Amino acid sequence: MIFLTVGTQFPFDRLVRTVDEVCENGFREEIFAQIGDTSYKPRNFKSVASLSKNMFDEYMKDASSVISHAGMGVITMALDNKKPLLVIPRLKKYGEVVNNHQVAIARKFEKLGHILSAYNVEELPGKLQQLKTFVPKIRENQAQAVANRIARFLQSLTNEPVR
Repeated sequence: MIFLTVGTQFPFDRLVRTVDEVCENGFREEIFAQIGDTSYKPRNFKSVASLSKNMFDEYMKDASSVISHAGMGVITMALDNKKPLLVIPRLKKYGEVVNNHQVAIARKFEKLGHILSAYNVEELPGKLQQLKTFVPKIRENQAQAVANRIARFLQSLTNEPVR
C-alpha cells in the first residue's frame, strides 16, 4: 500500500487530483490517502481528511512507499522508517505556500539520494513507476558536524576560542 499524505496545514488538491488521474489511467497500486480539508475527493483510492498521530504513524509504518509534499516532517519520518518517498513540492504560484522553499528541500534531498521528486504534475506517472523500485540512501546522523559548524559560527562572533 502506498501512503499519500498532504500534511495538516493546507490542502494540496493538485497532488491528490494528479495521483487520482494517474490511477484512473492505469496505475494499479493500492493507495490510501490523508488529503486534508479539501474540495477535491479522489475517486480511485480511499482517503480521509485527517488521521490521529497514532493512525498516521501506523500508515507510515505499514506503507510500501509514500507520496507527499516536500515538508521536512514527512521527509524525516519517511527516512526514519526507511520508506521510499516521492515528493511533489508545493508551489507559490498556485497559492500552496508563501514561497518555494519546498523546491529547495526536494532538490537537496533528491541530490543526496534520499527521495524521488517530481517538480511538475507531468513527471508524476514516470516517477510513480520509479517509486516501485527506488531504494532511498540511508541518512546518516550528522549531529557532530552540525555542532562543529555552530561552534565555528559562535567563535566568529566573539573572536574567542570555543571550549
